[in-house]
Amino acid sequence: MKKLRVVIPKGRIYENVARLLSDAGIVFKIDERGYRPIVSDTEIEIKILKPQNIPDLVELGSYDIGFTGYDWIVESGADVIELLDLKFDPVKVVAAIPEKIMHVNLHRRKIAVASEYENIARKFLEKEKYSYIFLRTYGATEVFPPDDADMIIDNMATGRTLEAHNLHVIATLLESSTRFIANRRAYKDLWKGEKIRELKMLFQAILDASERVILEMNVPNDKFEKIVKMLPCMKSPTVAPLYGQEGYAVKVAVKKTEVKKLIPLLKKLGATDILEYEIRKVVV
Repeated sequence: MKKLRVVIPKGRIYENVARLLSDAGIVFKIDERGYRPIVSDTEIEIKILKPQNIPDLVELGSYDIGFTGYDWIVESGADVIELLDLKFDPVKVVAAIPEKIMHVNLHRRKIAVASEYENIARKFLEKEKYSYIFLRTYGATEVFPPDDADMIIDNMATGRTLEAHNLHVIATLLESSTRFIANRRAYKDLWKGEKIRELKMLFQAILDASERVILEMNVPNDKFEKIVKMLPCMKSPTVAPLYGQEGYAVKVAVKKTEVKKLIPLLKKLGATDILEYEIRKVVV
Protein backbone atom coordinates (compact mmCIF):
# COMPACT_ATOMS: atom_id res chain seq x y z
CA MET A 1 0.00 0.00 0.00
CA LYS A 2 1.21 3.51 -0.84
CA LYS A 3 2.02 5.69 2.15
CA LEU A 4 2.38 9.42 2.64
CA ARG A 5 5.17 9.89 5.17
CA VAL A 6 4.51 12.75 7.58
CA VAL A 7 6.79 14.19 10.26
CA ILE A 8 5.40 16.37 13.03
CA PRO A 9 7.29 18.32 15.69
CA LYS A 10 7.83 17.51 19.33
CA GLY A 11 7.57 20.19 21.96
CA ARG A 12 5.93 23.59 21.90
CA ILE A 13 4.25 23.40 18.50
CA TYR A 14 3.04 19.80 18.73
CA GLU A 15 -0.43 20.53 20.18
CA ASN A 16 -1.56 22.92 17.44
CA VAL A 17 -0.31 20.64 14.66
CA ALA A 18 -1.99 17.60 16.25
CA ARG A 19 -5.26 19.55 16.51
CA LEU A 20 -5.02 20.63 12.87
CA LEU A 21 -4.53 17.04 11.73
CA SER A 22 -7.44 15.88 13.89
CA ASP A 23 -9.71 18.60 12.46
CA ALA A 24 -8.70 17.40 8.98
CA GLY A 25 -9.81 13.87 9.90
CA ILE A 26 -6.36 12.43 10.61
CA VAL A 27 -6.73 10.99 14.08
CA PHE A 28 -3.74 9.38 15.78
CA LYS A 29 -2.61 8.17 19.16
CA ILE A 30 0.89 7.77 20.55
CA ASP A 31 2.10 4.21 21.07
CA GLU A 32 4.40 3.05 23.86
CA ARG A 33 7.53 4.19 22.02
CA GLY A 34 6.17 7.70 21.83
CA TYR A 35 7.36 8.72 18.36
CA ARG A 36 5.41 6.55 15.87
CA PRO A 37 1.68 7.21 16.36
CA ILE A 38 -1.02 4.81 15.25
CA VAL A 39 -2.93 6.68 12.50
CA SER A 40 -6.60 6.35 11.52
CA ASP A 41 -5.79 6.91 7.83
CA THR A 42 -4.02 3.79 6.52
CA GLU A 43 -2.44 5.80 3.70
CA ILE A 44 -0.55 8.02 6.16
CA GLU A 45 2.29 7.21 8.53
CA ILE A 46 3.52 9.71 11.10
CA LYS A 47 6.72 10.14 13.05
CA ILE A 48 7.36 12.71 15.79
CA LEU A 49 10.78 14.40 15.83
CA LYS A 50 12.43 17.61 16.99
CA PRO A 51 11.46 20.57 14.78
CA GLN A 52 15.15 21.40 14.27
CA ASN A 53 15.64 18.19 12.26
CA ILE A 54 12.48 18.31 10.17
CA PRO A 55 13.47 20.65 7.28
CA ASP A 56 16.58 18.64 6.39
CA LEU A 57 14.76 15.31 6.63
CA VAL A 58 11.96 16.55 4.38
CA GLU A 59 14.49 17.84 1.86
CA LEU A 60 16.26 14.45 1.87
CA GLY A 61 12.99 12.64 1.21
CA SER A 62 12.91 10.73 4.47
CA TYR A 63 9.44 12.31 4.80
CA ASP A 64 7.10 13.63 2.14
CA ILE A 65 5.61 16.42 4.22
CA GLY A 66 6.23 17.96 7.62
CA PHE A 67 5.53 20.77 10.03
CA THR A 68 8.20 22.96 11.57
CA GLY A 69 9.02 26.53 12.49
CA TYR A 70 10.13 28.96 9.81
CA ASP A 71 13.15 29.69 12.02
CA TRP A 72 14.39 26.13 11.51
CA ILE A 73 13.81 26.30 7.76
CA VAL A 74 15.99 29.41 7.62
CA GLU A 75 18.59 27.96 10.01
CA SER A 76 18.94 24.72 8.05
CA GLY A 77 18.76 26.31 4.60
CA ALA A 78 16.74 23.28 3.51
CA ASP A 79 15.38 23.22 -0.05
CA VAL A 80 11.72 22.40 0.61
CA ILE A 81 8.36 23.65 -0.66
CA GLU A 82 6.64 25.89 1.86
CA LEU A 83 2.96 25.11 1.32
CA LEU A 84 1.26 27.11 4.09
CA ASP A 85 2.04 29.50 6.87
CA LEU A 86 -0.18 28.01 9.57
CA LYS A 87 0.49 31.02 11.83
CA PHE A 88 0.74 28.76 14.88
CA ASP A 89 3.05 29.61 17.78
CA PRO A 90 4.54 32.85 16.46
CA VAL A 91 7.98 33.76 17.81
CA LYS A 92 10.75 36.21 17.06
CA VAL A 93 14.41 35.28 16.87
CA VAL A 94 16.17 38.06 18.75
CA ALA A 95 19.59 39.12 19.98
CA ALA A 96 19.62 39.99 23.68
CA ILE A 97 22.25 41.07 26.18
CA PRO A 98 22.36 41.31 30.01
CA GLU A 99 21.17 44.50 31.62
CA LYS A 100 24.52 44.94 33.37
CA ILE A 101 26.37 45.47 30.06
CA MET A 102 23.76 47.60 28.28
CA HIS A 103 26.13 50.59 28.50
CA VAL A 104 29.13 48.66 27.08
CA ASN A 105 30.19 48.99 23.44
CA LEU A 106 30.42 45.31 22.48
CA HIS A 107 32.11 46.12 19.19
CA ARG A 108 35.32 47.04 21.01
CA ARG A 109 36.13 43.53 22.24
CA LYS A 110 35.58 39.89 21.42
CA ILE A 111 32.29 38.66 22.88
CA ALA A 112 30.82 35.23 23.63
CA VAL A 113 27.51 34.57 21.88
CA ALA A 114 25.30 31.62 22.81
CA SER A 115 22.60 30.26 20.54
CA GLU A 116 20.91 27.19 19.07
CA TYR A 117 20.79 29.09 15.77
CA GLU A 118 24.36 28.93 14.53
CA ASN A 119 23.77 29.96 10.90
CA ILE A 120 21.28 32.72 11.71
CA ALA A 121 23.53 33.99 14.52
CA ARG A 122 26.75 34.04 12.50
CA LYS A 123 25.06 35.85 9.61
CA PHE A 124 23.79 38.55 11.97
CA LEU A 125 27.06 38.89 13.89
CA GLU A 126 29.16 39.17 10.74
CA LYS A 127 26.78 41.68 9.18
CA GLU A 128 26.99 43.81 12.34
CA LYS A 129 30.80 43.35 12.43
CA TYR A 130 31.06 41.82 15.90
CA SER A 131 34.21 39.97 16.93
CA TYR A 132 32.88 36.87 18.66
CA ILE A 133 33.25 33.33 19.89
CA PHE A 134 30.18 31.22 19.16
CA LEU A 135 28.79 28.86 21.82
CA ARG A 136 26.35 26.25 20.49
CA THR A 137 23.55 25.62 22.97
CA TYR A 138 21.02 22.81 23.23
CA GLY A 139 18.16 24.52 25.03
CA ALA A 140 18.02 26.91 28.01
CA THR A 141 20.10 29.49 26.13
CA GLU A 142 18.86 32.25 28.45
CA VAL A 143 20.88 30.88 31.40
CA PHE A 144 24.27 31.56 29.77
CA PRO A 145 24.51 35.33 30.45
CA PRO A 146 26.07 37.07 32.17
CA ASP A 147 28.66 34.54 33.39
CA ASP A 148 29.14 32.49 30.22
CA ALA A 149 27.93 34.72 27.38
CA ASP A 150 27.69 38.42 26.57
CA MET A 151 24.87 37.91 24.11
CA ILE A 152 22.29 35.29 23.22
CA ILE A 153 20.37 34.78 20.01
CA ASP A 154 17.18 32.93 20.82
CA ASN A 155 13.48 32.69 20.01
CA MET A 156 11.04 34.78 22.02
CA ALA A 157 7.27 34.42 22.29
CA THR A 158 6.18 36.82 25.05
CA GLY A 159 9.56 38.04 26.28
CA ARG A 160 8.85 37.02 29.87
CA THR A 161 11.70 34.49 30.00
CA LEU A 162 14.23 37.08 28.83
CA GLU A 163 12.86 39.60 31.28
CA ALA A 164 13.14 37.10 34.14
CA HIS A 165 16.85 36.71 33.34
CA ASN A 166 17.43 40.48 33.04
CA LEU A 167 18.08 40.26 29.31
CA HIS A 168 17.26 43.10 26.91
CA VAL A 169 16.49 42.69 23.21
CA ILE A 170 18.82 44.71 21.00
CA ALA A 171 17.74 43.36 17.59
CA THR A 172 15.05 41.22 15.94
CA LEU A 173 16.58 38.88 13.37
CA LEU A 174 13.43 37.26 11.99
CA GLU A 175 9.79 36.42 12.75
CA SER A 176 8.71 32.81 12.70
CA SER A 177 5.60 30.63 12.86
CA THR A 178 4.72 27.02 12.06
CA ARG A 179 4.93 26.10 8.37
CA PHE A 180 3.55 23.16 6.38
CA ILE A 181 6.33 21.97 4.06
CA ALA A 182 6.82 19.30 1.39
CA ASN A 183 9.60 17.41 -0.33
CA ARG A 184 9.95 18.55 -3.94
CA ARG A 185 9.99 15.05 -5.45
CA ALA A 186 6.99 13.95 -3.40
CA TYR A 187 5.03 17.02 -4.53
CA LYS A 188 5.67 16.11 -8.18
CA ASP A 189 4.67 12.46 -7.66
CA LEU A 190 1.20 11.75 -9.11
CA TRP A 191 -0.31 10.01 -6.07
CA LYS A 192 1.59 11.80 -3.31
CA GLY A 193 1.19 15.20 -4.94
CA GLU A 194 -2.59 14.81 -5.12
CA LYS A 195 -2.72 13.68 -1.48
CA ILE A 196 -0.57 16.64 -0.41
CA ARG A 197 -2.74 19.14 -2.30
CA GLU A 198 -5.87 17.67 -0.72
CA LEU A 199 -4.35 18.11 2.73
CA LYS A 200 -3.32 21.67 1.91
CA MET A 201 -6.91 22.46 0.86
CA LEU A 202 -8.28 20.97 4.10
CA PHE A 203 -5.74 22.82 6.25
CA GLN A 204 -6.52 26.11 4.50
CA ALA A 205 -10.25 25.50 5.00
CA ILE A 206 -9.68 24.92 8.71
CA LEU A 207 -7.54 28.05 9.04
CA ASP A 208 -10.12 30.16 7.21
CA ALA A 209 -12.90 28.77 9.40
CA SER A 210 -10.97 29.61 12.56
CA GLU A 211 -11.22 33.30 11.68
CA ARG A 212 -14.98 33.30 11.01
CA VAL A 213 -18.34 32.50 12.57
CA ILE A 214 -21.83 32.08 11.13
CA LEU A 215 -24.45 34.66 12.03
CA GLU A 216 -28.04 33.66 11.41
CA MET A 217 -30.99 35.96 11.97
CA ASN A 218 -34.59 36.70 11.09
CA VAL A 219 -35.20 39.94 9.22
CA PRO A 220 -38.62 41.60 8.72
CA ASN A 221 -39.66 42.47 5.15
CA ASP A 222 -39.42 46.23 5.74
CA LYS A 223 -35.87 45.97 7.15
CA PHE A 224 -34.51 43.45 4.66
CA GLU A 225 -32.84 45.68 2.05
CA LYS A 226 -31.12 47.89 4.60
CA ILE A 227 -29.74 45.00 6.66
CA VAL A 228 -28.62 42.82 3.74
CA LYS A 229 -26.76 45.70 2.10
CA MET A 230 -24.66 46.37 5.21
CA LEU A 231 -23.77 42.75 6.00
CA PRO A 232 -20.12 41.80 5.50
CA CYS A 233 -19.79 38.35 3.96
CA MET A 234 -17.51 36.13 1.89
CA LYS A 235 -19.65 36.38 -1.28
CA SER A 236 -23.34 37.03 -0.56
CA PRO A 237 -25.71 36.11 2.28
CA THR A 238 -27.86 32.98 2.20
CA VAL A 239 -31.49 34.08 2.27
CA ALA A 240 -34.69 32.05 2.68
CA PRO A 241 -38.29 33.25 3.16
CA LEU A 242 -39.82 32.67 6.58
CA TYR A 243 -43.01 30.68 6.98
CA GLY A 244 -45.99 32.97 6.45
CA GLN A 245 -44.04 35.43 4.29
CA GLU A 246 -43.31 37.63 7.33
CA GLY A 247 -39.66 38.16 6.48
CA TYR A 248 -36.48 36.28 5.75
CA ALA A 249 -33.97 34.01 7.43
CA VAL A 250 -30.50 35.38 6.64
CA LYS A 251 -27.25 33.51 7.16
CA VAL A 252 -23.78 34.98 6.67
CA ALA A 253 -20.14 34.08 7.45
CA VAL A 254 -18.33 36.99 9.10
CA LYS A 255 -14.95 37.56 10.69
CA LYS A 256 -14.84 37.02 14.44
CA THR A 257 -13.36 40.47 14.88
CA GLU A 258 -16.52 42.03 13.39
CA VAL A 259 -19.04 40.29 15.64
CA LYS A 260 -18.72 42.58 18.67
CA LYS A 261 -19.93 45.61 16.72
CA LEU A 262 -22.12 43.79 14.22
CA ILE A 263 -24.60 42.03 16.53
CA PRO A 264 -25.69 45.21 18.41
CA LEU A 265 -26.02 47.03 15.08
CA LEU A 266 -28.15 44.25 13.57
CA LYS A 267 -30.39 44.27 16.62
CA LYS A 268 -30.75 48.04 16.36
CA LEU A 269 -31.67 47.79 12.67
CA GLY A 270 -34.44 45.29 13.38
CA ALA A 271 -32.95 41.81 13.07
CA THR A 272 -34.26 39.28 15.58
CA ASP A 273 -33.42 35.75 16.79
CA ILE A 274 -29.72 36.29 16.05
CA LEU A 275 -27.60 33.13 16.38
CA GLU A 276 -23.81 32.84 16.33
CA TYR A 277 -22.03 29.54 15.84
CA GLU A 278 -18.63 28.17 14.92
CA ILE A 279 -17.52 26.96 11.48
CA ARG A 280 -15.37 23.83 11.09
CA LYS A 281 -14.14 24.43 7.53
CA VAL A 282 -14.46 27.07 4.82
CA VAL A 283 -13.88 25.88 1.23
CA VAL A 284 -14.18 28.55 -1.46
